[in-house]
Amino acid sequence: MLDRLRGLMTALFTPLARTLLRAGVSPDAVTVTGTLVVVVTALVAFPTGHLLLGAVVIGVFVLTDSLDGVMARLQGRSGPWGAFLDSTLDRFGDGAIFAGLLLWALGRDDDATAVAALACLVLGSVVPYARARAEGLGMTAAVGIAERADRLLVTLLATALVGLGLPHAVLTVVLALLAVASAVTVGQRMATVRRQAVGTAGRR
Repeated sequence: MLDRLRGLMTALFTPLARTLLRAGVSPDAVTVTGTLVVVVTALVAFPTGHLLLGAVVIGVFVLTDSLDGVMARLQGRSGPWGAFLDSTLDRFGDGAIFAGLLLWALGRDDDATAVAALACLVLGSVVPYARARAEGLGMTAAVGIAERADRLLVTLLATALVGLGLPHAVLTVVLALLAVASAVTVGQRMATVRRQAVGTAGRR
């Protein structure tokens, strides 16, 4: 969902990107700063029950996730390092979000939500790993029903709604469904890679 808005985000962020570059701010600094804000917010706001505040702050930085890429392109510095840094730090941010929700649930003795959050935390790291490993082997695995942007959007929306007063069960159900969707995505990527691997072996 958010990936489809990338063109619009690029157009919106270009003026800000130019301003930051003129001020001497590097794309890497924006990437690191954004990750730090997300991690600190998730691990402080969520466990202490500030779900709405945490979701809004993190949501803003998720929406501006492409800003560093726009800056790099304006500088003519787009390349493997930026992609590697962005992807690696994304894992920290994603992990912190679900870890924060896990701590919140444990603090309320909400075992069901805690289990769902833990499942999202684990599976959320396997989904991108499956794709990265496939690409490292010269294959592709860009398939699946639960892309990162969509998982984050749904999680943050549910968290904000619970922060506004909706029953906690809303977050429990959403996290459980996301865990299932992530598991399905891992299965889809494994099946895709297997077909490619078998096809390659058959041609030898």
